[in-house]
Amino acid sequence: MSAYGKRVMVLGAVVVAAIVPATATAATGAGAGAQVVAVSAASATTLTVYGLLDVGLVRESGGATGAVTRLTSGLSNGSRLGFKGTESLGNGWSALFVLESGVQLDSGVIGQGGVLFGRQSFVGLSGPAGTLTLGRQYTAHFDTLALADPFASGTVGDAKNLVPSTGDAATRLTNAIHYAWQGQRGWRLEVQHAPGEVAGSASAGRQWGGAVGYTMGALQLRLGYHYRNNDTPTTHLSAARNTLLAAVVNLGAVKLHAAYGIDRGINSALPRNGGNPYGYPAPAISGQTTDSTDVLLGVSAPWGPHTVLASYVRKDDHGATARDARQVALGHRYALAPRLDTYMVLARLRNHNGASYTLGNASETGTGNRAVSAGIRYRF
Repeated sequence: MSAYGKRVMVLGAVVVAAIVPATATAATGAGAGAQVVAVSAASATTLTVYGLLDVGLVRESGGATGAVTRLTSGLSNGSRLGFKGTESLGNGWSALFVLESGVQLDSGVIGQGGVLFGRQSFVGLSGPAGTLTLGRQYTAHFDTLALADPFASGTVGDAKNLVPSTGDAATRLTNAIHYAWQGQRGWRLEVQHAPGEVAGSASAGRQWGGAVGYTMGALQLRLGYHYRNNDTPTTHLSAARNTLLAAVVNLGAVKLHAAYGIDRGINSALPRNGGNPYGYPAPAISGQTTDSTDVLLGVSAPWGPHTVLASYVRKDDHGATARDARQVALGHRYALAPRLDTYMVLARLRNHNGASYTLGNASETGTGNRAVSAGIRYRF
């Protein structure tokens, strides 16, 4: 087939993917199903259209502005529409891309502050030597937290309420160069770097990190790290350094989750809601936590279509202010179909010594220390 013919087939497949309803159930992203369109047998090119729709009610209380009830998109997982593709290049190598856009079901607007492909947008190469991708991607530190959290970093039981988010775009790293290598006997290595792109300084704003993972039978271990340079061209500040060790043990009837984190430096442990949600006097909230540790313990127990989830998260501030916090969460999921489930989660958070952590969810930062959410999630 001529090069022109191949281009015509690619264009036709894109049009078909846009107008033909999805029918396949291949997993992609956060467990979503997908429509896979074969473009050319000669070049083994595929295009996948996938998505996740999540919406529900959340009630938050305990904040300075009083209780609030909202219909919210993305309580458990951010709602999204994505496109991804691969093309075989021969000798075990392939090209790949992902373009993923956030969608707010309650309002219809684009998520991630209106950035069209704000969830993920990258392109790269994959082969025997590993996978190299460039663009907007999740940080290795966040992927470590999502592994450890029984609520998968979503619902009002989200571990990110106390364990810091890393990156420059709420768990994502813009301008990222990411390399991943899947080794023998369950080992995995990831390294990522993002230049600060600050004129006059090669180091200001620079971020880098990585992870080492190991899987053996029922055991999963992962150590993630993230570094962020807080300098400006005229000001030198200490860097933020976040380290997280995660462990998951699948015993069949129950899955055990645990994590331990160390957060050092300026901006290493910022509360999700930076707007003084509890109305503290200004002197009580001055400064920030620059030396803290995190502990997560959790459990998930599936039986039939049901799954019970529970977690305990602790933030210990080792600085003079001792702004500690504790969070407990209990939830239930019910699978109505392979790609459709409902959920209900209750959570309570207790702050100490002027700490201002809040109960957010996968898409919001939260307004108080008590919350309950119930919603529905559909993957395609």
